[in-house]
Amino acid sequence: MKTREKFSSRLGFILISAGCAVGLGNVWRFPYITGQYGGAAFVLLYLLFLMLLGLPIMVMEFSVGRASMKSAAKSFDVLEPKKTKWHFIKYVAIGGNYMLMMFYTTVGGWMLNYCLKMISGTFENQSTEAVGQIFHDMLASPAQNLFWMVVITMIGFLVCSKGLQNGVEKISKYMMSCLFIVMLILVIRAVTLPDAVEGLTFYLVPDFGKMMENGLWDAIFAAMSQAFFTLSLGIGALAIFGSYIGKDRSLLGESLNVCILDTLVAFIAGLIIFPSCFSFGVDAGSGPGLVFVTLPNVFNAMAQGRLWGTLFFLFMSFAALTTIIAVFENIVAFAMDSGWSRKKAVWVNFFAILILSLPCALGFNILSFLQPLGEGTTIQDLEDFIVSSNLLPLGSILYLLFCTFRYGWGWKNFIGEANTGKGLKFPSWIRGYVSFILPVIVIFIFFQGYIEKFSTPWNAILPIVLILFIIFIPIHAWIIQHKKSSNSAKNDSLK
Repeated sequence: MKTREKFSSRLGFILISAGCAVGLGNVWRFPYITGQYGGAAFVLLYLLFLMLLGLPIMVMEFSVGRASMKSAAKSFDVLEPKKTKWHFIKYVAIGGNYMLMMFYTTVGGWMLNYCLKMISGTFENQSTEAVGQIFHDMLASPAQNLFWMVVITMIGFLVCSKGLQNGVEKISKYMMSCLFIVMLILVIRAVTLPDAVEGLTFYLVPDFGKMMENGLWDAIFAAMSQAFFTLSLGIGALAIFGSYIGKDRSLLGESLNVCILDTLVAFIAGLIIFPSCFSFGVDAGSGPGLVFVTLPNVFNAMAQGRLWGTLFFLFMSFAALTTIIAVFENIVAFAMDSGWSRKKAVWVNFFAILILSLPCALGFNILSFLQPLGEGTTIQDLEDFIVSSNLLPLGSILYLLFCTFRYGWGWKNFIGEANTGKGLKFPSWIRGYVSFILPVIVIFIFFQGYIEKFSTPWNAILPIVLILFIIFIPIHAWIIQHKKSSNSAKNDSLK
């Protein structure tokens, strides 16, 4: 039997896991929702929910991966009780990884494109309106979207083709190191801008009054959602890296390290963006356009703006690439666990991802007439909604049930695996919270996503059907185990 690949070091595991979690949500979504909901007060809420929601589910993903020594394509088959249907979870995981890359490759391509535009001076001496038009022209250009989508996909699979240690781990180490170096350079520049202290005060000094003005409940839900979705939990994207490590370290401590690095990137991004925006009098809560329209205008107004803009989009490109490489490795592992060679898995999935990414890349131009979620929406909006509002929460609930339900893998197996090795131990007293309260919170986030997206009475039908699907799996497991117990009792009585 072929020996499974392993990370060469603990640092490699932590950095690549953090690289998977560190994505554009950290440096794109986090700053602008922080700006919308009162700055530092929102950051405190986010950190609280990160520990309450994200950390326990991350430990479960790592545990399932390490115990099975498989990707999500096979891990549930290995660990589930016989004749149960827990292996259905793998379809949520596999679908989630592919769907995520169907739009993430296009957005990652935008970062590389903007990096080149900054280097070439495209934005220099352009008016605010002209900078916005450059972004709209990029979206309207099938050639630009397709070219850069192909480039970033090629880079990702090229790294994966080199293997776990020589490709994914080595490149992720360099990329994460460069990411932090570039960020620190940008922070130094940002905090030395005129009036930067106002941005730092807004970001670092809690003001719950501002949060109340913008709606406390909205802020709480936004913090819960950001904490939950920033780690891409529920689709096995992190579980694969658990399968590549040994049992010398307990998994709570390792998960905490990944959360800290993920949060650090988001936090440092705020140290770059808020001083810069306050220094030049622009709105830091201006939505996704903050990155592609607002910040290029800020760099335009800076001395040596081309240099700082290039460094910023280089950092954004690293953030996108670390996630893409990590998820590509997961997709490759799905195929390898099914018996394929790494070479075959890379080539087949390279072409598969290119084809699957076409709708998103063309959805802003040739296919712009398709508005699946209503007027003004795009194919990317639909794909993002399927992943963020459906597959991530549904997958997370299934991981929670699998690891805590006695007719799944079960609490004893989970806690035994999570606490194997040196380091922080997952506390046994938290069992009630992760078994009953946390699933309810995730279900709430799931339904709230539909309420925000749709306002018709029919908006509850699909989530109810999906929840019923989730309920079927543990009920089926209970029936199987109940029949086994009954048959065993009958056999004992006959004896």
